[in-house]
Amino acid sequence: MFEPTIPFGEPELMRASAYRLYLRELDGEAAKAGVSSRISSLSPSLRADLSRFEAGGGNSEVLEVVAACVRHAKRVAIHLQWGERVVPLTVFPDERLVHCPLTMDQLLSLPLTELRVLHVEPALLRPPGDAEQALVGESRLHFPLAPLLWELAMRGGRTELLPEIAGPAVYRVTPGLQLGTLPASSAMVAAIYRLRREASTLSDIAEWPGLDRERAIRLLNALYLQAGLMVSRSHPDAINESWKRKARGTL
Repeated sequence: MFEPTIPFGEPELMRASAYRLYLRELDGEAAKAGVSSRISSLSPSLRADLSRFEAGGGNSEVLEVVAACVRHAKRVAIHLQWGERVVPLTVFPDERLVHCPLTMDQLLSLPLTELRVLHVEPALLRPPGDAEQALVGESRLHFPLAPLLWELAMRGGRTELLPEIAGPAVYRVTPGLQLGTLPASSAMVAAIYRLRREASTLSDIAEWPGLDRERAIRLLNALYLQAGLMVSRSHPDAINESWKRKARGTL
């Protein structure tokens, strides 16, 4: 097989094989896929969240990891593999920023479903304005977090609801959500405005024009990561959905 071509040229990214060798030396053991063997330096709450995603031997998805870091408001460096290269991504949840040696256009031009999490660790870099100026990355390499979260939800590998919003529930968009420059299709925009007016279940949303179950799931994940989703489990429709699932044996 031919090695995937990196369309963005500079900067020179580390090869995945060299990074795995570094991790083996760091760990003192054979490298393992995913992050479960290398998260001991993270906070206990974030460590527990990341370990939960790998229950059963699976690998952490990029969206899961970024979502966990945002939810726990922890600055982290996530090392992503694409092909034979490693892309370091530093997430600053409180500042709603990310730092990456690629431009955001370059990062989002990658096939997001093919990105794999190699390693997660506390961030070494500091956000813009920090007193430790020597640890602040170049200003041109800082980008807003919101577009990345949106694109990972809409085009990434995850096709199920994030655990925090899964299960019997009805959903509604928060009144203050600002779409701004987020690249939402006309069907998604129509669904968002409808969710501002009425609370709906996942099954209902999946039947709206231009949507299906997967697109509805991606939309709900994206809205949740924009802090734009209200989730109710006590709504009568959520309770009815719970009873339906019990009857089908899916709870």
